[in-house]
Amino acid sequence: MLLSRYLQQLVMESLGKQHDRKGNVVHQGLAVYGNKGSTDQHAYVQQLRDGRHDFFAVFVRVLRDRAGASIEVEPGVTSGDFDGFWQGTRTALFENGRASATLVVEQLDERVLGALLALFERAVGLYAELVDINAYHQPGVEAGKKAAARVLETQRKVLAAVMAAPADVCAIAKAAGCDPADGWPILCHLAANGRVQRIGPAEPLLARFAKG
Repeated sequence: MLLSRYLQQLVMESLGKQHDRKGNVVHQGLAVYGNKGSTDQHAYVQQLRDGRHDFFAVFVRVLRDRAGASIEVEPGVTSGDFDGFWQGTRTALFENGRASATLVVEQLDERVLGALLALFERAVGLYAELVDINAYHQPGVEAGKKAAARVLETQRKVLAAVMAAPADVCAIAKAAGCDPADGWPILCHLAANGRVQRIGPAEPLLARFAKG
């Protein structure tokens, strides 16, 4: 189930803000990690129970198993029969003073999934109001896109600067008008994909690059 991945984007993209709506530096944000079912509960529970106490946990419990036959994980036992892992995990957290909340749904279908998404979306909007940030302004995302565009332009220049005669990264970067530290990973990527030829070991001071 990809709900946790969607919520990671929803919450962290919407609430991860440097400034509030008045321009004050506030560094707001909530880190979201999640997974599905008993098969993945071990991925987080150890830290949640015994690590830093700076989180809250939300379980989404579905009572009805999947429609049709399920794969048996043990003779006569399907993954749906391990619903007790939810109770066990919740109890393990509670015993160590870690609170959690559980949303229980009868079954997971289109209507219920839509309702869950709407619930979390509204919760994010309300939280943003309470801490006075603009949940719909995402300069960090835009900054990443602009930075990627600059890298693509640098790659174009680096590729054009590679000649038939082998040259080191400093010479190629100078011809491309970029920093060698930026040119090196680009050249390594181009060489790994056969777009240029690397001569010598993959070390910045020893490698030479030429047209493939």
